[in-house]
Amino acid sequence: MSGMWIAIIIVAVIVIWVISIYNTLVRLRENRENAFADIDVQLKQRHDLVPQLVNAVKGYMEHEAGTLQAVTTARQAAVGASSVNEKIAAEKDLTSALSGLNIQVEAYPDLKASSNFMQLQTELSDIENKLAAVRRFFNSSTKELNVSVQKFPNVIFAGMFGFKQEPMFDVGQAERVVLDKAPEVKF
Repeated sequence: MSGMWIAIIIVAVIVIWVISIYNTLVRLRENRENAFADIDVQLKQRHDLVPQLVNAVKGYMEHEAGTLQAVTTARQAAVGASSVNEKIAAEKDLTSALSGLNIQVEAYPDLKASSNFMQLQTELSDIENKLAAVRRFFNSSTKELNVSVQKFPNVIFAGMFGFKQEPMFDVGQAERVVLDKAPEVKF
């Protein structure tokens, strides 16, 4: 009789332990999704600002239609992305296209002097700074989830419950090359 009680207690402890692991993984996944919701707010503002920026630039850069088309196409893909991973990939493309637009703008001093364009550039810069901050929080949440999914004994149950490692929201390969270069200072 006491052997049966010991077996019941052992089974109960194991069940409670597995439930605890599952609940921890759920909490971490929800934290990651909440962190991406913060990113989504900034991305929506960015998506709303991009057409205004493209329209402000169009008159000055008619022969740079390829650059403007790349920005417009990347924005449409970013707006149309549905899952977190699709949005991450689409936003990398949009960031790359926007950096191409900024490089082209350097060749147009009249455009740089336009107050409307400068205001849009300032707004975009502000949004990019906010995006960087919320991206760090998202990546921190993702890292916490990924570590928990890989830890023993969680790794035993994570796959059974459908948890897997999730990608970080990094700046992308093209931006990484730019960021790895030392800044050029001209006087």
